Amino acid sequence: MPRFRLTVAYDGTDFHGWAAQPGQRTVAGELARALELDPRELTVAGRTDTGVHAEANVVSLSAERLLPLRALNRRLPADLAVVEGGEAPDGFDARRDARARSYAYRLRTAPAPDPMRARYELHHPRALDVDALAACAAAIQGTHDFTAFTPTETDHVHFDRTVLAAEWVVSGDRLEFRITADAFLRHMVRVLVGTMLERPDADGFAALLAGRPRSDAGRTAPPHGLTLTSVTY
Repeated sequence: MPRFRLTVAYDGTDFHGWAAQPGQRTVAGELARALELDPRELTVAGRTDTGVHAEANVVSLSAERLLPLRALNRRLPADLAVVEGGEAPDGFDARRDARARSYAYRLRTAPAPDPMRARYELHHPRALDVDALAACAAAIQGTHDFTAFTPTETDHVHFDRTVLAAEWVVSGDRLEFRITADAFLRHMVRVLVGTMLERPDADGFAALLAGRPRSDAGRTAPPHGLTLTSVTY
């Protein structure tokens, strides 16, 4: 059967993550229903968690045909859309063939939250040391052992990841942490952000990147501030 590649966007607020789960509303479940496939037939570049959003996640699948995008999107709920789709080379695998994924974690430091963006950014009304945050982001770049930045109970066996870029971007009372890596551990970006917000000390932060236990790092930032922004092939 032909191989297809889809680029999907979704508001993760009301989804129980990407992966299909019995009795739960998931992105894979809704997309598979619209495609008339089993969710297990879909391969995704980034398996997002409950509440995490995506601007451009990538899915691969095999099917006899693919509906036109307009018809396919009519089958989907308002918080999920296929923004691009078409045939892919034989054997294309959205997860295995991806060279990098990029995420953004967004937050607002103003005294009051913004109701129009509250679903997509963390309200953090505290003074932040932007220079210290930037130094922590710089320490993340390169290949490190990110054991401290993923749950202790995990299916991961290898914890080394290569971060290609990491930075904080400031725009008025909004900050955005942008990170690109070859792959990510579960909750990795959220624990990185939570730790930087709690104790933005570059030296202490760098020490955590040498395989320290999860208990040495900070809290896990809430999921709603996190968005998968792109996948690189």
